[in-house]
Amino acid sequence: MSERLFGTDGIRGVANEHPMTAETALRVGRAAGKVFQRNDSTHTILIGKDTRQSGYMFENALTAGLCSMGVNVLLVGPLPTPGVSYIMRSLRTDAAIMISASHNPFQFNGIKFFGPDGFKLADAVEEEIERLVSSNAISVMGPAATRVGWARRIDDAVGRYIEFAKASFPRNLRLDGLRIVVDCAHGATYKVGPYTLAELGAEIIPIANAPNGSNINARCGSMHPEEMRATVIRERADLGIAFDGDGDRLVMADNDGRLLDGNALLSILAQDLLERNALVNNALATTIMANGGLERVLAPFECKIVWTKVGDRHVVEAMREHGLVLGGESSGHIVLLQHNTTGDALISALQVLSVIVRRDMPLSSLASVYQALPEAHKTVPLNGGAIPSREALEALQSRALEELGGKGRVVIRPSGTEPIVRVMVQHDSQRTADQLAQQLADEIMQMA
Repeated sequence: MSERLFGTDGIRGVANEHPMTAETALRVGRAAGKVFQRNDSTHTILIGKDTRQSGYMFENALTAGLCSMGVNVLLVGPLPTPGVSYIMRSLRTDAAIMISASHNPFQFNGIKFFGPDGFKLADAVEEEIERLVSSNAISVMGPAATRVGWARRIDDAVGRYIEFAKASFPRNLRLDGLRIVVDCAHGATYKVGPYTLAELGAEIIPIANAPNGSNINARCGSMHPEEMRATVIRERADLGIAFDGDGDRLVMADNDGRLLDGNALLSILAQDLLERNALVNNALATTIMANGGLERVLAPFECKIVWTKVGDRHVVEAMREHGLVLGGESSGHIVLLQHNTTGDALISALQVLSVIVRRDMPLSSLASVYQALPEAHKTVPLNGGAIPSREALEALQSRALEELGGKGRVVIRPSGTEPIVRVMVQHDSQRTADQLAQQLADEIMQMA
């Protein structure tokens, strides 16, 4: 097992194929049990999962590995990733594990960790787990039979998380009178999403809320919000919310059926915070792939953007480094550090809803502040050629920006997992964006 186990967000792959096998999960559990032991006291790790059928296999394998190292295990069953982060902090466990492949199809699954502070693991901790997984030493590190761990279920985890999410909504506000379509992606939000919004007074029209182990993210959820949008229009609802499989990202639709991605939602939340002088340090964090329309919304407020690499983990790291409270990605990961330590789709939706209620404005009016710049994307396969140097790609990107005369955005970045280079161009003219993206793709092919 010499290749890297951990990717940008934990370990992920097709279930029952390396690395996502029961055998690997057992060894990961044993390794984690060793890494998170800080002293001679009792140690406990929380495990949650989404609604994939393979979750049972990995839940049991991880539990066996942890117990064999003398670590106790608390099982919360299907619960959104942000809920797992919250429950572990509430119960003061030593770490938490979420079994999920997020927005991927049901055939995939993944294992991601939260450390004692509720944040995702630092690279050094992941590397130590990997080292132990690939080492034979882990096989002889277990305690005596009298000190193996136990496992038990936390039956009220869903209710705990619902109350936590509701606490993020202003106490003097309710959702009475709002009709909301809630697309649960047949995933981990299938209970907490509709229940939370209904308890706050909304009339709920739930869809994709009957998981069967294999329908998670299937033609539904934030990756496929078309049915959510159609239901909003058909039912004349006030808005729609589409979660992904593990509940850490969302897409919304306004009362006119306009789909709102992470850029639009960040625009709404940022402008509200700025107008209330509540955006700490007058800045937010987002990735280099954000749409330039977000930048234009913030420009009149002289709001600073902290740009990060792609991935919600990098957004959170930048937020912590710069003392920020708001960040996110175009994909719909919205991070509100005053409420949770990771992207929380339910709490993010509640914050948008609080703006709607407080300002007594429909979502379509709030969303009108954001107009996306036309985008063009190209994926350049290198076909065995060498990836151009970082300096060469940066020079190409700088030249392209000069061609746009400062009236657009250009991002050129090599993939971290595949032999490809990704190109993004944004400009007021879709034709200009398309032409420049193709030109850049052709030049990169010649450089390889």
